[in-house]
Amino acid sequence: MMRVIPETLVNLCKERMEGYNCEGFVYGRGPMNPAIMIVGEAPGETEIHNGMPFSGRAGKVLDQFFHYLGIGREDIYFTSTVRSRPYKIVQKKTVDNEMIEKKYNRAPNLKEQLAHAPILDYELQHVKPKQLVTLGNIGLQRLLGRKYTISDCHGQLIQSKVRRLKEFDSNEWTWSEETYSIFPTFHPASIFYNRSLEKDIYEDLDHLKDILHKKKS
Repeated sequence: MMRVIPETLVNLCKERMEGYNCEGFVYGRGPMNPAIMIVGEAPGETEIHNGMPFSGRAGKVLDQFFHYLGIGREDIYFTSTVRSRPYKIVQKKTVDNEMIEKKYNRAPNLKEQLAHAPILDYELQHVKPKQLVTLGNIGLQRLLGRKYTISDCHGQLIQSKVRRLKEFDSNEWTWSEETYSIFPTFHPASIFYNRSLEKDIYEDLDHLKDILHKKKS
């Protein structure tokens, strides 16, 4: 598994993230020209401690999806819309009635997505995946815009240009010259909150399995 992002770009994005409630940094990982590039949301607490994308609770569910598809992690490039962990601070009471502050994961906001956009732009240009698979609304809308929602688009194959920054250090979107093959499905963590989504996800995976088979033949 190789890192393809230059450190100068990593440092730029870290600078662009200053002042936001985000911590840590997780590199994208995987081969060049992979069968699949997974575009997730952002790393969680587990990932920023071990540096491994999708290694937490949702990652274990994702591994079950890969097993169902018959694809190993070695054939997948893992990335996400934001590479640092967005968090919110919540006051909690301990069993001893002591108030403590605790960090919880949250979805990255638009400014945080823009701050990290140069990294995903770079990966798309250099990794050259055969198939993009977005997980949840954040990854889908990062690439295709807010008019797309996972509830409407999951399980559909979309051929489209994708959003990228207009200028390297700007905060304005434009569209790529290249057209990409994009397959949206639900984030694996979604089944923790809505178990009924599991049926929809496996129907999506059946469709994705057919798509990947056709790409090989």
